[in-house]
Amino acid sequence: MSLSLPNGAIVSIASGYGTAIPVTALTNAAPPAATATAHGLTAGDIFEITCGWSRFNNKIARASVVTTNNFSYENLDSTLTSIYPAGNGTGSVRKITGWTQLQQILTSSTSGGAQQFLTYQLLEADAQHNIPTIKNPLDMTFEVADDPTLAGYQLVSAANDDRLPRAVKITLASGSILLYNAYLSINRVPSLTVNTLMSCQVTLSLLNEPVRY
Repeated sequence: MSLSLPNGAIVSIASGYGTAIPVTALTNAAPPAATATAHGLTAGDIFEITCGWSRFNNKIARASVVTTNNFSYENLDSTLTSIYPAGNGTGSVRKITGWTQLQQILTSSTSGGAQQFLTYQLLEADAQHNIPTIKNPLDMTFEVADDPTLAGYQLVSAANDDRLPRAVKITLASGSILLYNAYLSINRVPSLTVNTLMSCQVTLSLLNEPVRY
């Protein structure tokens, strides 16, 4: 059993992307191996995936087992061909070239992500049953001490305005990292409560499930 605290975690937002690298083949494996001629990635590089497999599309992953024309999507698993049809994983990746810390986070919370069900009953049955359908959208919210001069605040503000997704990396004190891809929005109107730090809310609307390393 392992227990941990989030104390000391650092939240960073992607501040730069490389050009799209075409992926011409992606294997059904764990981890899947991509073919991308002269891709230029090195082991440990973090990238955004654009892919024909919906459960990989918009994920943020890390490169491993790198050769000149191939690399693997570390810790991902595409072996189940009913979900990942062979030959449909092609697309592209974009290397993340820079990160900016979102500083002065006071609290964090998550909402959504609950599994939804279709409830049905057959005419001849005396009980209802559930079939899983979709999951609710998942959001993360950070309450951030108000300071519009900080680079992280300014980057979130830009993402709020251009409405383009950004990769988000949470580095835990243990060295583990969590990688998200999300639309970022900010409520620029700070809270005004006596004897309480002025703060604003930053919301991450996730585009896919996070990846953990």
